[in-house]
Amino acid sequence: MADQSATTSVLSGFLASIRRDLLVAARHKAELTNPLVFFLIAVTLIPLGVSPEKSVLVLLAPGIVWVMALLATLLSLDGLFRSDYEDGSLEQMLISPQSLYFTVMAKILVHWLVSGLPVTLMAPVLGLMLHLPGDGFLPLLTSLALGTASMSLIGAVGAALTVSLRKGGLLLSLIVMPLYIPVLIFGASAVQSAIQGGAIGMQLAVLGAFLALAIVLAPIAALGALKISSNG
Repeated sequence: MADQSATTSVLSGFLASIRRDLLVAARHKAELTNPLVFFLIAVTLIPLGVSPEKSVLVLLAPGIVWVMALLATLLSLDGLFRSDYEDGSLEQMLISPQSLYFTVMAKILVHWLVSGLPVTLMAPVLGLMLHLPGDGFLPLLTSLALGTASMSLIGAVGAALTVSLRKGGLLLSLIVMPLYIPVLIFGASAVQSAIQGGAIGMQLAVLGAFLALAIVLAPIAALGALKISSNG
């Protein structure tokens, strides 16, 4: 009975954190839309700067969409813990009796819901503009869903480490960018392989393994980084 009560309490706290962070995100519409606008404009401009030829864009489309999705995710990371740090909610969260792992996990989940998921859903439309072949759409959606979730989890560690710095955006990029490279390589490779008629099981399995590892380790690392930053 005690175990069931504890589980119910953890679940209630997790859902309450998600509801709160979704409301906060909805009130900051500019922060919500900036990464999506950047993603749309950047992908739209690249054909103008490289080449509008279909034969060229077919080759470049997976890489273009994946790199811009990475940069759009990176653009939204700085605000992940920033408002909580500035209004004092972060300190309250750290001394709360609730499980901090699930509180941090709820924040990362909301970050993915308001940045990674919209980028993933927008990607096929931009793929059409880049003449992405039909065989590439499902691998693009699947790989981006797995990849953007991993990037939100990994990025949370960098955001936690730099939350107390007034201008930590550049440092945040330097911390997380090397960790994003494997996700980028296997994600773009999955789409490229599907377009060429190859198998994509290995690439998606690696992306799934990255995500599983990040779900276990990233919230713990982010929580430790938040404690260091709040004491610094």
